Amino acid sequence: MNPQTGSGRYQAAGNLAGFISPQHGGTLGTALMKILTHWLRSFVPALPASIDDRQLAEDLTLRGIAVEGVHPLTDGHLFEMDITTNRVDAMNHYGIAREAATIYNLPLASLDTTLPDPTPATPFRVRIEPAAEPFCGRFTARVLRGVSIGPSTGRIAEYFALLGQKQISNAVDASNFVLLAMGHPTHAFDLDKIVGGIVVRHARPGEILKLLDGTTRTLAHDDLVIADEVKALSLAGVMGGWDSMITPETRNILVESAWFDQASIRRSARRHGLHTDASHRFERGADFNAAPLANDLVAQLILHSGGHLEGALIDVVIRAVRVRTADRPRIALSVKQVQRHLGQTIAPEGITSAIVQQYLHSLGCNLLPADPLSADSQDDLFRVKLPSWRLDLEREIDLIEEVARVYGYNRFANTLPTPLPVQSHPLAAAESAVRSRLLSLGFSESISSTFASDSDAAFFFAGTQENGPIEMENPLSDEARLLRPTLVPGMLTMLALNLNRDVREVRLFEQGQIFTGSTRQVNEHPSLTLGLTSTSAPTPLHSAQDAPFFELKGAIESVLSLFSPALEDPAQNAATSVTYSAATLPAWLEPGRAAQAFLAPESAPIATFGELANTEASRRKLRQPVYLAQIDLARLYALPLRHVTARSLSRFQAVERDFSFTFPDSRPWAEIESALRALNLPGLEDLKPVEIFRDRKGKSVPSGHYALLVRAVFQSQEHTLSESELGEWWTTIIATLTALGGAIRAPEEATHR
Repeated sequence: MNPQTGSGRYQAAGNLAGFISPQHGGTLGTALMKILTHWLRSFVPALPASIDDRQLAEDLTLRGIAVEGVHPLTDGHLFEMDITTNRVDAMNHYGIAREAATIYNLPLASLDTTLPDPTPATPFRVRIEPAAEPFCGRFTARVLRGVSIGPSTGRIAEYFALLGQKQISNAVDASNFVLLAMGHPTHAFDLDKIVGGIVVRHARPGEILKLLDGTTRTLAHDDLVIADEVKALSLAGVMGGWDSMITPETRNILVESAWFDQASIRRSARRHGLHTDASHRFERGADFNAAPLANDLVAQLILHSGGHLEGALIDVVIRAVRVRTADRPRIALSVKQVQRHLGQTIAPEGITSAIVQQYLHSLGCNLLPADPLSADSQDDLFRVKLPSWRLDLEREIDLIEEVARVYGYNRFANTLPTPLPVQSHPLAAAESAVRSRLLSLGFSESISSTFASDSDAAFFFAGTQENGPIEMENPLSDEARLLRPTLVPGMLTMLALNLNRDVREVRLFEQGQIFTGSTRQVNEHPSLTLGLTSTSAPTPLHSAQDAPFFELKGAIESVLSLFSPALEDPAQNAATSVTYSAATLPAWLEPGRAAQAFLAPESAPIATFGELANTEASRRKLRQPVYLAQIDLARLYALPLRHVTARSLSRFQAVERDFSFTFPDSRPWAEIESALRALNLPGLEDLKPVEIFRDRKGKSVPSGHYALLVRAVFQSQEHTLSESELGEWWTTIIATLTALGGAIRAPEEATHR
């Protein structure tokens, strides 16, 4: 039978003795624990009857030790308590009693570990293999001989009946009783079934162990086992083994109480699908100094039924583990810092130095005055030795929180915080400008997951070993175990989700952080992605197939124009003009249907956009073409926002003039526009392409050329434009377009489609 599980020989492993509705697997948030107030009060004998159990329940709850239910018994009450995972020290009667003693400033009774004198004997052999030392920091053992195995009686039987705890035998029940009393798991082996001595080691790969629940487990190399010189006897900190269990024929017992590493026990318990009382405690951090105390208490209870001790307590301690658990460095604590953090109380005296010392000392802390030779020495500065059972205390602020908790949050005055000046984030204005512009263009903001899969990261991001995707140590799932190096996969997932629900017109954008680098150095950068899929109608400039691409291109240009005023007049500052190239494209874009945008003179693209590659679209079973864009916001945010200026509308008539030319395909519109704006014509208000035409048969427009209809708008702020002015500007524009390789189209050609 397994005293660590608190379950019977044939009862399924995983039941938590003293707990109601245990949760299995995964992360255990809280579990309702049963506490007998009669047993609890025996540890605080000075607790007056005037403080009844319901008052005790309320006071404990106000201090964070929540009592969810109070049920009357013949003698006292049964508490159902909700203990959070970080308070493993309170998952027992003695731990709750310590909280009560602290609240009411009463003495806490010591646990009686009186044992009869042992008979002399050769020390039993116990060793911890070097590889297992970090995972088993302490191992204690006692040899009991001549014991009698039978049913439990007296206090154990009475308390177990009230708690609904199944009784097994006096030896097994002793371990369970001590676990419920002071919270440290123990185990009892049939000594006659141990060959040689005890060895704590890692399991041999493929080693077989039959557990107390009757199941046979194949162990992995990082499973920690308690073994003898021949075989494994138990899965350390989780469950005992079948071959060394206590039976009615047992006469000699080895009582074991140890300290095991949290992560090691958690891995083994999850690997084998086991969740026991022992693993529940060890996974959350056991008390390093509790092992010998628990061993003595179990031995004491077993010997009540007969038998005797043989030899002294065997106590193997790994010093390095003791240093990082029970002997952690002292923490400096200033009472002035306590008062500053906690603020004003209802009581006029507030939080005093005496109150701080009283609470922390009662919780098990040891306070020493600061070194008088230190330059920082003050009357209210202490060096605090942390109790071995409170691994959740690590910093000064943790101790301050303990003072506030015990004092009672309801005893602090309601005060408003000191008003602080509000400072906007340096990028807030830029982010807002981008968001407003995209919303006005018909895009909706979206948010995708911060995590990515290996396949998506490999396909959508080309990084180096030093600047690649970052793998998380504890991912939520194997399918998303990387921090996203790009926003594109998340955007693609959201577009696909809409298409699969028959939404044909989708325009989305996301501003978010992407992560690259390594686990040693994580680089975080802002990024912007656009996603578009539509059934657009043809326009005078673009076919229905091409319209989404140019709509996406226009959205990118609109966003870029927010940060570079010179984009409106490239001739004034060529260094910030936008150029496009399709020479080098990532694999996730379809060749011939994608491009990259550059801000001269930078060599790296500011944006990459286009249609999703057909192979990827087919793999994802997308129902229509999808267009994506990725913009490097980190570089864009380095530019100043364009300041919007306004001027009075002219009261004079505007004049439009159209220019119909044929250009070779090698002459893009960006060059034509740049050349015309570089003329600095005083009356030129607007310039835009109205129609683009290609003739595949080469009749009206030669092959390798395209027809372009350019509309120029002229207007003066001071007078009505004269024909001579317009004629001069018209002639200049025609000469410039001709110099760029353009040929004027005849009127009949310009109207022929």
